Amino acid sequence: MAAAAPPRRGQVFISPDLLASESMAAVRPAIDSLRRRGFVLRQLGPRFPRLSDTAWQQLATQPASPPAPAASYQFWTRVRQATDSFPGRPLYVYTSAALRHFQGRRPALPATVHWQTVPLPIAETTWLRGASLPKPDSLRLTVSRSTEDGVYTRAVTLARPQQATAQLARVPGLPPLTYTLTADSSFIRVQGADSARIPVVTEPLRVWLYHDAGHALDARYLAAALRAASLGLTPRLELTVATRLPQAGAPLNWLFWLADAPVPATWQQQIPQGLQLWQDARLPGMALATSFSVAPHAGLYSLTRLDTVQNQAGAAILWQAANGRPVLSRRPSGKGAAYQLYTRLHPAWSRLDDSPDLPLLFLDLLQPASPMAPNVHDQRQLAPSQIVNSAASQTTSISSRRTAPTDTDLRLWLVVAAALLWLLERLVAARTFAAKGLTT
Repeated sequence: MAAAAPPRRGQVFISPDLLASESMAAVRPAIDSLRRRGFVLRQLGPRFPRLSDTAWQQLATQPASPPAPAASYQFWTRVRQATDSFPGRPLYVYTSAALRHFQGRRPALPATVHWQTVPLPIAETTWLRGASLPKPDSLRLTVSRSTEDGVYTRAVTLARPQQATAQLARVPGLPPLTYTLTADSSFIRVQGADSARIPVVTEPLRVWLYHDAGHALDARYLAAALRAASLGLTPRLELTVATRLPQAGAPLNWLFWLADAPVPATWQQQIPQGLQLWQDARLPGMALATSFSVAPHAGLYSLTRLDTVQNQAGAAILWQAANGRPVLSRRPSGKGAAYQLYTRLHPAWSRLDDSPDLPLLFLDLLQPASPMAPNVHDQRQLAPSQIVNSAASQTTSISSRRTAPTDTDLRLWLVVAAALLWLLERLVAARTFAAKGLTT
């Protein structure tokens, strides 16, 4: 008679930043209980190195060395790999709640995964996010401050030095800054351990919003959102809203194409050279009732109609509906990309037109953070509900303290500007929509 197969042992995964933190003490009894039941301890890292009993006991009195500040653990990816490496086994995951380690899309995880996030001690951070040249004699600095609750951003305007290299006036919360002008560019160096070098942006962000008659209402909402989002951009927004095509060869960064006609080949060919092309859904679409969320924003956005076109090969899904269908995808090509929105801003398609988060969603697209190099200054924490539930519930804000006349409370002004613009658009839209019904 063949011997019975040994039981498949459960696994416990601990993130490196939690192992090196004093917060480890809060979950150590629970992990010890799992060890006594035969669970194997591993680090949540490449190849999931095992933690021996000796190493685990030593960590109780000698914490692990703190990880490098720029370390990125990619928790979503690692836990997905763990489920593939140990299929069918109970997995207990203990990680920090640091939002910067939850990059990309959340994977669908089996019921065998039990994930607990542990808040780590938070140190408020302030950093120089960007710099631009709004006028020849002035510098506009975008300064951010992060806590566990949100990222607060303000704009600070300083006089541009006349010398090739000069010390800038001190900005509260920031280390000394040095401005340097070279033959073809300028930059600001932040004094510190990493001596960060921030380029000064001199060119505006050139955006052309083209629409046909059937997308006039969509264009109003989109233009309002873009103008509100521009308050948080490092470069100045140069927005054109028109029913005429842009001139061939115009130096555009973005082309929003809100029309049923196909995009001319001349503009599609500009994508590899750096153009970002945006298109929305085509009629008639498919009626449904679903919603989607975009971490870390708190909103849950209702959808009533989606395009029936399938997601294109090579396109990454950025926004996904609760029913699994894509809402927004991005297909990179060279230096640019093609964005496809599978719904519309029209109230017959979605309720995005009523959401104060819409400018923030576009700000994330116009000025994205690199998914491979998340902001090491970001101290925001992910809510547990965003791990175990499909609906995002984390409340985060992007705002600032009003410390000087040049400060910009980004979250507040985005909401206020969006609300004012939305109110005007909604008054016009309500009359048009009620009088004509659904004509698009």
